[in-house]
Amino acid sequence: MGDVYVRRAVESDQETIERILTDSWGGPIVIGHGVEFNAARLPALLAERDGAVAGLLTYHLDGDALEIVSIDATARHTGAGTALLRAAAGVAREHGLRRLWLITTNDNLDALRFYQRRGLRIVAVTPGAVDAARERKPSIPEIGAYRIPLHDELTLELRL
Repeated sequence: MGDVYVRRAVESDQETIERILTDSWGGPIVIGHGVEFNAARLPALLAERDGAVAGLLTYHLDGDALEIVSIDATARHTGAGTALLRAAAGVAREHGLRRLWLITTNDNLDALRFYQRRGLRIVAVTPGAVDAARERKPSIPEIGAYRIPLHDELTLELRL
């Protein structure tokens, strides 16, 4: 397998971005911390390996921070997620931002391990946030990974 290369998405990537978001999130709408994003319209980074798309990260710049709205590796344990996270930190630094942050859910144990091993820290837990998001996006399941009831959001951040 070749190395993972990350690049900024361009207009011709739109169909690929929408497909990945639909496969991972059920569509382009992502709700986090009470905010609804159309992730397909956000700036994006694409990871590629051996000429094929290996992952997608969408983000939003706000104040002193880069918020990762979505991050998806099309195949796990290939380095795409790590490469995307590093590239997002690079974008944040280019803009002179002080932190990178994201929201995940209480059931997402694999993501919590992934993020913490890469230096992000849990800085907040919002009980019931997923329940509230489910009212706006009913397709959010009630049971998540590992058959854990899906209720809460966890905020993780990396200080730059």
